[in-house]
Amino acid sequence: MEQAGRDLEKILMGALHRAQRDEAPLTLWPLACGSVVAERTRALKFSDGVLSVEVPDAGWKREMCELAPRYLAALNRYAEQKVRRIEFVIRPA
Repeated sequence: MEQAGRDLEKILMGALHRAQRDEAPLTLWPLACGSVVAERTRALKFSDGVLSVEVPDAGWKREMCELAPRYLAALNRYAEQKVRRIEFVIRPA
């Protein structure tokens, strides 16, 4: 199991090196938040250290704001350019 984790990390790092520097946090969002959250959210843009993520509604926004420190730590573990903050925006109706 430990070997599988290391192999996955190598694959991820290879993909990040191929991605443009400003796109790495966008690429990493599904990994940072997990598949269930990734299915309901979408990383929109990364600018000046702020990752903008679209969420379905106000309830999701509140929950994501509470989990933001966890997501920031996961993003900054791999991203070359540090993410200072995650801004959650509600999907237009």
